[in-house]
Amino acid sequence: MIIGLTGKNASGKGEVAAYLKTKGFIYYSLSDELREEAAKRNIEHSRENLISLGNELREQNGPECLAKKINEKIRNKKKDNGKNFVVDSVRNPFEAKELLKNRDFLLIGIDAPIGLRFQRLVERNRVGDAKTIEELKKQENMENTKNETSQQLNETFKLAGKTVINNGSLENLHKKIDELLEELSKVKF
Repeated sequence: MIIGLTGKNASGKGEVAAYLKTKGFIYYSLSDELREEAAKRNIEHSRENLISLGNELREQNGPECLAKKINEKIRNKKKDNGKNFVVDSVRNPFEAKELLKNRDFLLIGIDAPIGLRFQRLVERNRVGDAKTIEELKKQENMENTKNETSQQLNETFKLAGKTVINNGSLENLHKKIDELLEELSKVKF
């Protein structure tokens, strides 16, 4: 099974991915692909720089290029008996469609109210995170373009086969993921 995660900043994608790792899922991140490329180019890993780099790579190599890299890694790992995978940070519909070529892929949309997401940003205090709710809204507008080689979070979210609303405690989120995994265990991919 391959689970892809999409959702807005601080919705809980990283927490879901971390929890799935505790369940034996092998972790990949489209954002990590960007960070690796940024490191090669000596580009600071700010959110704006990573968005720009991702857009540039998609323009040069096609809108699904990052997902193709992940698919290749998954194929290689499956040969080594890798069974379950989680792919974090799916932010472009072409990336989602590339991953959907795997018959055992499910895209899950993680969502939470903007006020709660902003509170999480403040608490985690990560470099590049928005410092005001207005800045968060501006960043989210940058992630919702109509350009096929840019981030299109809203369009990607529409492709999700399942949605998890993360508006409660961590334990509540884990319970929702456990319930979803139980449901998925009954599905023949």
